Amino acid sequence: MFQYIKKIKTKLKTKLTKIKTTHISLKLSLGIFAAGAMLLAAGTASAFIATPTTGTFAYDIYDVAVNQILNGPIGFTGGAAAMVLGGMMAIQQKIALALPCLLGGAMLMTADTMTSTLGAIF
Repeated sequence: MFQYIKKIKTKLKTKLTKIKTTHISLKLSLGIFAAGAMLLAAGTASAFIATPTTGTFAYDIYDVAVNQILNGPIGFTGGAAAMVLGGMMAIQQKIALALPCLLGGAMLMTADTMTSTLGAIF
């Protein structure tokens, strides 16, 4: 009787591990697809937006949004906070949460070079 129960238990375990692995790979592939689509959309969106020069239409909005917020103390504080959070998650062995925090923090810290580079590429 116990042997039969053990066999059923092992069969159920193997079926459950296959199901979990399938869902994880599906989530991972959908996440990679979504990230690629987001990067593609961001690249095409920045192709139509040129950096305005002083005195042109909407320069004040661009100056506040990019120069004073993103490249200013708010963006630096957000980037540093994200890096610290990513470090804390890495120490706690939560790598899946640590990587986006570290990458996002690094992107916020280098936002000034990224905005000028994207403007030069597109």
